[in-house]
Amino acid sequence: MTPDLFDAGPSPADRAAELRAQLHHHAYRYYTLDEPEIPDAEYDRLFRELQEIEAAHPELQTPDSPTQRVGGAVLKALAPVRHMVPMLSIRTETDTEASGAVAFDARVRRELGLGDSDPPVDYLAELKFDGLAMSLRYEQGVLVRAATRGDGETGEEVTHNVRTIGQIPLRIDGAVPAVLEVRGEVYMRRDDFEALNERQRARIAAGAKGEKTFVNPRNAAAGAVRQLDSGITRERPLSFFAYSWGEVLGDENPPATQFDWLMRLKAWGFPVAEQTTLCQGADALVAFHQRIGAARDQLPYDIDGVVYKVNSLALQKQLGFVTREPRWAVAHKYPAQEQLTTVLAIDVQVGRTGKLTPVAKLAPVFVGGVTVTNATLHNELEARRKDVRVGDTVVVRRAGDVIPEVVSVLPEKRLGDPPPFTMPSQCPVCGSAAVREEGEADHRCTGGLFCGAQRKQAILHFAQRRAVEIEGLGDKLVEQLVDSGVVKTLPDLYRLGLTALLALDRMADKSAQNVLAALEKSKQTTLARFLFGLGIRHVGEATAKDLARHFGQLDAVMDASVEQLLEVNDVGPVVAQSIRTFFEQPHNREVVEQLRACGVHWDESEPEARAPKPLAGKTFVLTGTFPTLSRDQAKDLLEAAGAKVAGSVSKKTDYVVAGTEAGSKLEKAQALGVAVIDEAAMLALITHPLDG
Repeated sequence: MTPDLFDAGPSPADRAAELRAQLHHHAYRYYTLDEPEIPDAEYDRLFRELQEIEAAHPELQTPDSPTQRVGGAVLKALAPVRHMVPMLSIRTETDTEASGAVAFDARVRRELGLGDSDPPVDYLAELKFDGLAMSLRYEQGVLVRAATRGDGETGEEVTHNVRTIGQIPLRIDGAVPAVLEVRGEVYMRRDDFEALNERQRARIAAGAKGEKTFVNPRNAAAGAVRQLDSGITRERPLSFFAYSWGEVLGDENPPATQFDWLMRLKAWGFPVAEQTTLCQGADALVAFHQRIGAARDQLPYDIDGVVYKVNSLALQKQLGFVTREPRWAVAHKYPAQEQLTTVLAIDVQVGRTGKLTPVAKLAPVFVGGVTVTNATLHNELEARRKDVRVGDTVVVRRAGDVIPEVVSVLPEKRLGDPPPFTMPSQCPVCGSAAVREEGEADHRCTGGLFCGAQRKQAILHFAQRRAVEIEGLGDKLVEQLVDSGVVKTLPDLYRLGLTALLALDRMADKSAQNVLAALEKSKQTTLARFLFGLGIRHVGEATAKDLARHFGQLDAVMDASVEQLLEVNDVGPVVAQSIRTFFEQPHNREVVEQLRACGVHWDESEPEARAPKPLAGKTFVLTGTFPTLSRDQAKDLLEAAGAKVAGSVSKKTDYVVAGTEAGSKLEKAQALGVAVIDEAAMLALITHPLDG
């Protein structure tokens, strides 16, 4: 038989099956193990290939295909689902102290007829997730239905939404029962919740209609799962933990313990909380409760307690149920993370970057394990959307390291008609104008150089290496200088004397002399560095350089109109208005003039239109150590001459300036045939550029 001359490759059906297997594998590595084997771009390439095959051959699409996670199905209503095995609730131990675990163990031992001389009972201790209970039904290893708990007997079908959750397998490989119902919790991580609310706040600030922020991760997760449009669910990052099972048919070798069941689910690809622990007796349960309680705030998700279960399934059967609650399990709570209290006042705090935040002053309330007296309202838009007013009864939430916040108001408890909150037009700390830029949710103080709340941040920014550069002026020293009252504004730095420095903690004579020398050295700078050091909002290092080149002189920048600023390269309306607003503040102009009076200076030049640009259009890359210039100085000279300084070598690079100990950039330049020059040749090009 003559062999085929050409290999036609796998059939579409075989290739689709191969891609599904690869994508299932990589999704498990990414979502469940957090150990991806391939980059996102490669996963996306495989995914697109499978999409194309299924689009060309619709008959090859299967319910377990990864393409079914994408979302987009819109239902008219959620269909009811009757649970073949009821999803029963667990009794709650209201005693939040360790004695709750002791009481549960005592009840179990009594029900089992165990005496003091009998061995301790084995328990499985788990986290009690603050999410939405979910039932996942698999037939022949394929996910066919997902349903909420509902009333325990009947839930709602949400399969279209659950398919969008990456941690939930669409197919289980290996020896799987013919019917397997996996139960667990759909939840939202705290960081995902915060990111979601940030996106929502941005949409609200941009004027989007019908948008809102979410009260807490649990409500956000529950709302996402019950969406009729799975496209919306996919935009809201959900996670899943498995912790139990329901109906199981065709299981030839069922496990004998709760723990073995969980390990089985884990082996099938379901995420199981790593804190799940086997415990022997009451003392071990108490230790688990205390350990998890201490770590609760550091968990990446919310829990409201722990759960204890008798580990042996035979003993579970012996213990049975009482009023539809299992005698063999209990939920042991922690202090609540949400409580009711009253708003006594609404103050406005100013952050280190000038952001104004309304803060509700509260009647003290114990929530999340601590007494809370302040809670953030985020910004004016959020405060007005929630309609928080002085005197209101509100729900306060504290979870993990998140700052306590007012999540909702009980309007039915409001007395009278107190005025709605309005953000002040002036900074409550320094009196400078407080503005909210178009498209942003936050108000900010415009007195960055003068405002006491921003003092430390302003000094650190001014002193950094890429700005004016005051060597040795770091966080700890700035904190001491500001907290002691020695430095209140930037010019105070240049008025420091040896006596004042030596009075600081751990400041020796040599260190003080070094600081004074660094301050003296920093007085000689460049206009671009000085502008960047002022900390004008939206003015980064590149924009500062563009401003310096375009205007040449500080006074020209300070007096420029918005229209004139818009003529500068890459300066748009937002940046132009920010610069204009900054220099319109008398406090800021006063600080600038005082810095000049203290001796801070630079070489000024003619505006850009009159100054030649010998290296315009040329791209340089710097590598190694130069004889007389630092890398930053060399970059400044090149950019002043119109050149672009790139960070990596490519075919578009015109010159690589190499010093001693040049590394891989030099090797790449040689391989690509890019011209390599030294510092002297670079300086010659700046003063006498080559034609072409």
